[in-house]
Amino acid sequence: MNEVAPRVVIGMDPHKRSVTIEIMTGDESILGKGRFGTDREGHEAMRRQVMAWPNRVWAIEGCQGIGRHVANRLLAEGETVVDVPPKMSARARVFSTGQGRKTDATDAHSVALVGTRMSGLRPVINDEQLAVLRILADRRRSLGEEHTRKMSQVHHLLLELIPGGAKKDLSAAQAKALLATVRPRDIAGKTRRRVAAELIADLERIYQRKKAANKELNALVAATGTSLLDLNGIGPSGAARLLVEIGDITRFPDNNHFGSWTGTAPIDASSGDNVRHRLSRGGNRQINRVLHIMAVVQLRNPTEGRAYFDRTKARGKTSNESMRLLKRRLSDIVYRTMVNDAARHMTTGPGGHRGNDSDSSAAGSQPHTSSSDKPLPGPARNQPTIPHAAAS
Repeated sequence: MNEVAPRVVIGMDPHKRSVTIEIMTGDESILGKGRFGTDREGHEAMRRQVMAWPNRVWAIEGCQGIGRHVANRLLAEGETVVDVPPKMSARARVFSTGQGRKTDATDAHSVALVGTRMSGLRPVINDEQLAVLRILADRRRSLGEEHTRKMSQVHHLLLELIPGGAKKDLSAAQAKALLATVRPRDIAGKTRRRVAAELIADLERIYQRKKAANKELNALVAATGTSLLDLNGIGPSGAARLLVEIGDITRFPDNNHFGSWTGTAPIDASSGDNVRHRLSRGGNRQINRVLHIMAVVQLRNPTEGRAYFDRTKARGKTSNESMRLLKRRLSDIVYRTMVNDAARHMTTGPGGHRGNDSDSSAAGSQPHTSSSDKPLPGPARNQPTIPHAAAS
């Protein structure tokens, strides 16, 4: 009879030019290790070393960041890959021997330990639709950052050309009209005006690219069948970011665990008889930013979010505390919307009609529904609807 090959976990610490791996069995015995380049020759050498263990799982740190490029290559080759969050590997490194020293070898060892000990690590899947959304969402974000940087330079130059400068919310067309009224006579002034005109021309091109990117993102997000675009304060870029970062919403047992992951669950900061909570600085900061923009949009308009914010301040909360509570409610609404979308998708399939099972309609996009303001949740008691592949 053929013996079943033992299952091994290959922990990897990835970098741009090199990766360090460690091969570990279920009883945490080390079978091999090595450092390889990320070019074609190095990748093939790494594959040859692990061929002796056909029953293998790759545990890679930071598959949504620096480890994405090598994870995608392994997925294309039919390998099984799970994502190890950097915080988990950091904790394993601190509690392992060696006084928590950080080297590539110790990082690979801690990643392998997490992959061996932890079940339910998020599997990395080759979803082309989400991959395209991620690329376009990253591109849209870079365009926004470039627009902000260049507009800041324009404001700086206009301040030197015009007493008092320009208003804060300035469009490229308004900056162009304002610059047309300036006729400096000195060399330095003329140079400032010329550079400002070049920057404004760049801003006009960036605006057209942003407009095209928004249109493309809007079509791709709509094709997923998500209801996120119905929420007040969520645009195509924010919806795309939510979809690509969250992936399978059922991996979160409830809204409290989702709030912890988004960094909107409050942290208990009570002392004595003074019971209070403060904002969390942890969690996924990109998703936290999407929720923050959502909150700001609702605060700028006569929405239920604005009314809720005002009610919390009337109860004696500070502005920061009221913003925390608002973002927590919005996190719950996003969670409920995506759970309803997932349930509808499983019921009707892709492109199915929207049913009446959703608690988050256009009106439900406002934070008037009941929500938990609890701090960080305890251990999950229930498992996700769709179980994930374990690495052990």
